[in-house]
Amino acid sequence: MSASNVVRLKAPAIENESREHRSRVLKGATILTTISASTVSCLVRNQQSGGFGIQIDPEQKIPAHFLLYIPVDGIAYRCTLRWRKGDRAGLSFDGTETKPKWHYG
Repeated sequence: MSASNVVRLKAPAIENESREHRSRVLKGATILTTISASTVSCLVRNQQSGGFGIQIDPEQKIPAHFLLYIPVDGIAYRCTLRWRKGDRAGLSFDGTETKPKWHYG
C-alpha cells in the first residue's frame, strides 16, 4: 500500500474543547451578604480565572450577588450565583474588594 492511499482520519473533537480547565482546590470560604451583615460558611471545590465551584449546605439560602471571602487568599471576590444543584453551586466573579470591616475573619 502506497503512502498516497493512506486515509488520515481526524481525531473526534472533544466536547467543550474551549472550556477552561478548573483547578481542584479545597479552601474554606465565607459568603458575606449585606443583609444584616450575615455570613454563610462554604468550601471552594474548584477554581478558574472567572469563577468558582463551591459546596454549601443545600438548605442554606444565598443571594444572587455577594462577596466570597477566602481567608487563605486574603481576598473577597464579588460573585454572582450562576447555578445551584443540591450542595453544589457555580459562581462567576467580576472583581475583588477589601474584606468588610464588620467581618471578623
